[in-house]
Amino acid sequence: MNLSHLNTTFAALADPTRRAILARLASGEASVSELAAPFAMSLPAVSKHLKVLERAGLITRGRAAQWRPCRLEAAPLKDAAEWLEEYRRFWEESFDRLEDYLRELQEKEKTDGRNS
Repeated sequence: MNLSHLNTTFAALADPTRRAILARLASGEASVSELAAPFAMSLPAVSKHLKVLERAGLITRGRAAQWRPCRLEAAPLKDAAEWLEEYRRFWEESFDRLEDYLRELQEKEKTDGRNS
């Protein structure tokens, strides 16, 4: 897994507008105007967000006559999810060990309480 590419992906995902754009594109292609509609910002501002997403490989822009549809490219998201999965497993194992330890303490308290 290329960490530089992963950094670019997470940097692009850091902005809520870009995440909203990706969420919209998950349901299908859209034009810049369609993507800009829910936001109180200019088309050039939305275009800047699209360029960040495009550089991160999260979207591609096509050309169909006058229409330049944007579409989601999910591969970088898959890489990010795989990277995060390693940490999810770490935390689950840590919590499982903590749960075992707490259970041992509770059992010890019960047996110590009976022996007093």
